Amino acid sequence: MFKTFLIKYGEIGIKGKNRYLFEEALVRQIRRALEPVDGQFRVYREQGRIYIDAEGLYDFEETVEALQRVFGIVGICPVMKMEDKGLEELGNDVIEFLSTVYDMKQQTFKIDTRRARKDYPIESMEVNAYLGGRVLDAFPGVSVDVHRPELMVHVEIREKIYIYSKIIPGPGGMPVGTNGKAMLLLSGGIDSPVAGYMIAKRGVKLDATYFHAPPYTSERAKQKVVDLAKQVARYSGPIDLHVVNFTDIQLYIYDRCPHDELTIIMRRYMMKIAEYFAKETNCLSLVTGESIGQVASQTMQSLAATNEVCTIPVFRPLIGFDKQDIVDISEKIGTYETSILPFEDCCTIFVAKHPVTKPNINAIKRSEQKLAEKIDKLVQTAIETTETIRIE
Repeated sequence: MFKTFLIKYGEIGIKGKNRYLFEEALVRQIRRALEPVDGQFRVYREQGRIYIDAEGLYDFEETVEALQRVFGIVGICPVMKMEDKGLEELGNDVIEFLSTVYDMKQQTFKIDTRRARKDYPIESMEVNAYLGGRVLDAFPGVSVDVHRPELMVHVEIREKIYIYSKIIPGPGGMPVGTNGKAMLLLSGGIDSPVAGYMIAKRGVKLDATYFHAPPYTSERAKQKVVDLAKQVARYSGPIDLHVVNFTDIQLYIYDRCPHDELTIIMRRYMMKIAEYFAKETNCLSLVTGESIGQVASQTMQSLAATNEVCTIPVFRPLIGFDKQDIVDISEKIGTYETSILPFEDCCTIFVAKHPVTKPNINAIKRSEQKLAEKIDKLVQTAIETTETIRIE
């Protein structure tokens, strides 16, 4: 029945004179999201609204599912669109809409009219009263409840008339690409894919860096991360995933540095390499899945020690989340089942039995001096041999 969707947005509406830029970005993201959906769609802006017209047959459920992954959308409204042929005909259209979509027997209802065309001959309250009367006459047993109706019928009077009663929730946030670009440090765990999702929700485009340690980590561990990147990309759009061979660097650190400092020193070199790719690809920040106190490398002191090597901001969208909060989001976005697959990454392979939880930066730097002979060359080799995978 529905051939048109009205798309509702949230924060975009308060952007003032720049609002059209965010609307245009949202239109682009909607078009991208609908490309794989079976059907032809026209997406357009009109009078402060965004509409989608389905041209011909299409899959309703698949379309809604795709739109629910577009950041910036807060509501997806399947609407009945028709020409303005006067008030009586509008009443007929509302009755047809309700009789087609609902089994109108004992519901309470309310008509909510928005009259965007100020040249319309009667005011919104009068339209509400007229349409409410028509519905009461057409469906014996229904009643009006203006406070807590079971069924809210929305009528928008614009160049055309739009009638709808369902608002399907969208993900909210801002359209991807409206707030710059960031480099996500992506592992095979639960946290980092969720961090990528959260930062993309704020309009940030993502690339990602993954640290691979063959033969200690398998090709299946690498494929696990690729699969996670694909899940995140369903929301964020295409991601360039940089797969860094980190084995030689880890072994060298393991051989030369105190084992209780392994995690911090390895993490510092991961941040340095990720920052290199961030700058090469015009990313403005790094993004990690760290949460205060979750593990030894995520105490305040440890986070300060890893931050110290970075010259661009490091964003941690999960910093105050409990583990269950993170798990809940990972289940919602479809990454949890992949994240718990038993293929370990380089962070878990080389973990110390008793890692330092309150590292002293000066002590860490003294330990890193033991790496001076070869570490720069190893880092350069890791950068030069990095594999970049385009994740669509």
